[in-house]
Amino acid sequence: MSFTSEAPPGAAVVFDGRDLRGFAGRGGEPASWRVEEGAMQVVAGTGDVFSVARFEDALIHLEFQCPDMPHATGQARGNSGVFLQGRYEIQVLDSHGIAVPGTGDCGAVYGQIAPLSNACRPALAWQSYDIVFRAARAASGGEVVEPARLTLIHNGVVIHNNVTLRGPTQGATDEDVGAPGPLRLQDHGDPVRFRNIWLVRLAPSGSDRYEPG
Repeated sequence: MSFTSEAPPGAAVVFDGRDLRGFAGRGGEPASWRVEEGAMQVVAGTGDVFSVARFEDALIHLEFQCPDMPHATGQARGNSGVFLQGRYEIQVLDSHGIAVPGTGDCGAVYGQIAPLSNACRPALAWQSYDIVFRAARAASGGEVVEPARLTLIHNGVVIHNNVTLRGPTQGATDEDVGAPGPLRLQDHGDPVRFRNIWLVRLAPSGSDRYEPG
């Protein structure tokens, strides 16, 4: 199973490889990451970046490259994260070769759900995430009536199959889960690179009517 890296018709292109106009810093200031050779790279200490686009239900595609850090171990090995709506972190890490990945390894819903299997490529190889995200449903008073869910395809391998999230993960921007939110990429101090980022907003539900022609 695989998706094309090219944005389909109707997609919102968040990063096209040329500039960071689709992102901003936490306070709305221009994003300070580096752009070169069609990719954006974390600049340590400049902070996370947030997409200008906000979304609810969406299909999200992005590609990432972890640096080669052979002497680093654990969470120090090419660490970053992809926060859906700024609230739910999908871990980015060089976890290549780990037999049984855990809730802190690449592809995990950080601190909540481990991947079904390890689909990681070696450091410096480009990798892809394709995420089908269904946002939480909340009542008018803010009470969650249906938690968020997601399916995650990592390098063509399904590593999360319509899993239910237990609420925002550690380090979430906010907990207003009923509101649209941005795609947030984490500055964890390592020079992780990203490219080909786009999203397609999905309808909250299909029609409940059928009128045969």
